[in-house]
Amino acid sequence: MKKIFLSLLFCSSLGITAQDYIPPKEAEVQQKLKQWQDKKFGLIIHWGLYSIPGIVESWNLCSEEEDWIPRPADIKYDDYKKWYWGLSKQFNPVKFNPDAWAKMAKEAGMQYVVFSTKHHDGFNLFDTQQTDFKVTNPEVPFSKNPKSNIAKEVFNAFRKEGLWVGAYFSKPDWHSENYWWPRYATPNRNNNYSITKNPERWNAFKKYTYNQLEELATQYGKLDLFWLDGGWVRPSDPEKYKDDKSYKGSQNIDMDKIAAMLRGHQKDLIIVDRSVHGIYENYTTPEREIPEKPLNYPWEACDPLGDNWGYVPNDPMKSTNKVIHTLAEIISKGGNYLLGIGPDGNGEFDPRVTKTLNEIGSWIKVNGEAVYGTKPVAPYADGNLRFTQKGNAVYAFYLIPENSTQLPGNVSFSFPGKIRKISVLGTGKALKFNQKGNTITIQTNSIPSQKHAVVFKME
Repeated sequence: MKKIFLSLLFCSSLGITAQDYIPPKEAEVQQKLKQWQDKKFGLIIHWGLYSIPGIVESWNLCSEEEDWIPRPADIKYDDYKKWYWGLSKQFNPVKFNPDAWAKMAKEAGMQYVVFSTKHHDGFNLFDTQQTDFKVTNPEVPFSKNPKSNIAKEVFNAFRKEGLWVGAYFSKPDWHSENYWWPRYATPNRNNNYSITKNPERWNAFKKYTYNQLEELATQYGKLDLFWLDGGWVRPSDPEKYKDDKSYKGSQNIDMDKIAAMLRGHQKDLIIVDRSVHGIYENYTTPEREIPEKPLNYPWEACDPLGDNWGYVPNDPMKSTNKVIHTLAEIISKGGNYLLGIGPDGNGEFDPRVTKTLNEIGSWIKVNGEAVYGTKPVAPYADGNLRFTQKGNAVYAFYLIPENSTQLPGNVSFSFPGKIRKISVLGTGKALKFNQKGNTITIQTNSIPSQKHAVVFKME
């Protein structure tokens, strides 16, 4: 596969069944999760050292030989790691403007943000006291900037705009000597030493992870969710791997202890331990894919606007039309849509990103009634139509093809139940229609030209 399958590929959650999903037992978290499901559209921001050269996020450090992990052939691995981690001495995003980011997301109709406090490379965009490999280290040029504690600035800016805030946090940390021990080579993404033979080293890594998460939970204001990535860091059964010589022990970081601590500080916190099915995967996160049918548990489809999660120059971008159609597809099946973007090394977004988000926002201003707070309703889809419901209203999204503004003279579809009125969002103007049995035909001649999708409100 090509490099578009990036850091989250191995955390797809479509394999889970309704029987496997375990809802949180805390009443506060259950209520928070219901509120989250009504928000429908969120933003995930990947940012870090990889944004300076504009390469795939973190993964070039990994020794796995995959097409989507490109690394120059003329540089030795150890030299590459030194170069990559040395980028911290160049990190100086002088155009960083979290207030503008938050306003852009709000104008785009997004209702929550997930921000990368630390990716797999271990570089921290918050003022952790557990390591010097952080943006506030005096050797990092940006440390002298009054906005150097980047995560705090981002969280505060998005809260000010009324969005929920979530912390992306990588459980694996390739810079930590207690995860990748310099004594050994690093053959893949996993820890490179035997946990069984070196329990003290793994315990030190567990303490390090716990302390960092506690810093985020106690020093960065109200957080609505923790989005924990790196699903291969999870408990495993040593008996299952007894004949596997590459197995180095269970990567159990004690989520029971971590979750108790997090909710001790923020009792209604949503925890997303990605792809680790169980009580700490409060919602599932299928990546770059949408389930064929509605799921009867909370879920969120995550997908980057480009091919990459972070900034890569000239990255192919999805069109506004594609994003809006994807949003309609996801919410018609009861999910949320988490759209990924990344700023460059200066802290600015590609102009194509801002243009697309502005266009999405213009469409949502007209049609948001059919997006937020809605539920899926059968038949969910019919040809170019996708359906949602709120109260006594059913909304039918007619997906207009790319580069077109025209509707057919009539739109017909099958829908059970008696309909007394149909109008178009944005105008409120009643449309002529007829209903024979379960077949509804709407006359659309009076609808002005529109882009992306027209939403019919049926009452």
